[in-house]
Amino acid sequence: MNAEPADTVRALADAGRVLAAAGLVTAFGHVSARLPADRLLMTPPVPLGTLTPGAPYAEIPLDAPGLPANAPREAWIHVEIARARPGVHAICRAQPPTATALASAGVPILPLHGQGAFLGPEVPVFDDAVLVRDRARGRALAEHLADAPALVMRGNGAVTVGASVGEAVALMWVLEASARMNATAAASGTPTPITPAEQQAWRAVRTELTGRIWSHLRETS
Repeated sequence: MNAEPADTVRALADAGRVLAAAGLVTAFGHVSARLPADRLLMTPPVPLGTLTPGAPYAEIPLDAPGLPANAPREAWIHVEIARARPGVHAICRAQPPTATALASAGVPILPLHGQGAFLGPEVPVFDDAVLVRDRARGRALAEHLADAPALVMRGNGAVTVGASVGEAVALMWVLEASARMNATAAASGTPTPITPAEQQAWRAVRTELTGRIWSHLRETS
């Protein structure tokens, strides 16, 4: 691997520690960051909580015909999302338990509170529980994600994207928090989303607030 910016490597290591501390990953999960010249820098297939800046991160050209040995087999998720959405600079793949459970139950994740609006009017569900380990399946997932910031994979966790590693990880944390709120609301009555105007007002400050969430998660994990 070529020498990469130290802040990118540090962000990936921090992401692994944060996701593990929040209970969003266990033995599985991966995070990637876009590099110049259409490349991704990606966490290796190890428990994310064990990552350090010296770990063997994988460098993946977006036009690569295959994956390097030190890349997770689901790296096609990252490659195809990055190819489809040039504005995405980081991708997070995790296993948020409540969000995954709601997708299996057919319960939508709606914006019931301000931060939930960061995820859009309803989080899309990729209705295929098979592991995404080839380019075609990765492309199908990217097409289903479309321009949304998050997607739940039925029976198989979730994906979030952002303008930075911190934003992608913060949105994964928000996804699980929103899922817990939806589960509680659905058990208690009829979940009622905040209004479209309220959602838009919250989305206007998403970058600011996800930055604060990322700082909080790093400082407390």
